[in-house]
Amino acid sequence: MPDALEQIRSALSQNGTQTSDFDLNSDVVLPAGRVLRPAGVLAPIVERSDGLHLLLTKRSSALKHHPGQIAFPGGKQDDGDADVVAAALREAEEEIGLPRSIVDVLGTLPAHETVTGFTVTPVIARVRDAFEIRPEPGEVEEVFSVPLEHVLDPANFLIESRRWRGTRRHYFAVPYGPYYIWGATARMLRAWADRMTQ
Repeated sequence: MPDALEQIRSALSQNGTQTSDFDLNSDVVLPAGRVLRPAGVLAPIVERSDGLHLLLTKRSSALKHHPGQIAFPGGKQDDGDADVVAAALREAEEEIGLPRSIVDVLGTLPAHETVTGFTVTPVIARVRDAFEIRPEPGEVEEVFSVPLEHVLDPANFLIESRRWRGTRRHYFAVPYGPYYIWGATARMLRAWADRMTQ
């Protein structure tokens, strides 16, 4: 585990480029001067008997935005947050019960622009102790884990498409068992996977 974590830390220390929900759609022209709201998401790495796993959430189907989708725990930066890393840690504690005191931040990926007007910084972190997972009622339907090697292997990613607001949009997906991981979450994971194989 120490070698794998050091490899991740080293990869995250390299320069990278920002990503967006529009990366696979070259016809989209983003307006100049747009104002994006800062947010942070946490990619918590836990150790299981069969190796390192990544914790993800399935959003409640009752939510107005992105119902039922797979996501990292996280959210927008509030006034009380020192930065987007603090926002990611706070949101993970609220959404899945992960205490900040047992989280070691390994680094961050470049920010990702979403179709909903956020600039999201993925915060990669190791969870060093066991904790009781407590999904936030009404927001998180399920918390599950995926083998880290699965989502860090570029060969496991697909490019798929669907109609959105009257046009066909392409996006990354990295399915795992019954979980269809796609959209912004898959795009950020693909950026991480690419960083690990550079």
